[in-house]
Amino acid sequence: MFIGEYSHTIDEKGRLALPSKFRAKLADGVVATRGIDRCLFLYTKTEWEALAERLAALPITSKNTRAFARLMLAGAMELSLDRQGRVVLPEYLRSYAGFKKSVVVAGLYGRIELWDESAWKKEKAQLEGNSDEIAEQLSELGVAGV
Repeated sequence: MFIGEYSHTIDEKGRLALPSKFRAKLADGVVATRGIDRCLFLYTKTEWEALAERLAALPITSKNTRAFARLMLAGAMELSLDRQGRVVLPEYLRSYAGFKKSVVVAGLYGRIELWDESAWKKEKAQLEGNSDEIAEQLSELGVAGV
């Protein structure tokens, strides 16, 4: 389980240190891909395999499912942690997410999201401003305790 919000910097070689709390779960490798909202998603290999199987099973006759599968699957890259707990993010993924120097690492239970710090601040402000509406919608979907 990944939870929490952490600020890190990405170096000129594209290396990003992941929070020490996350490293043990990622020791066998991690898969990075383009996420929704111009962030990156990181998954354990086990979580990635389950997601990739579901995406591959979607009907290719639907334009939206083809597009989403392309976004997630074609953009994916297997990464390994180095001895300092860093991953090297490929340039195409850094460019997609608009990474400059500061990156927010957000744990979202089964995945990790990586955000450019300025984009995260905007996203977070919007979420916090709409929290009552979001909670109401989740309640309508049967999510209790929110």
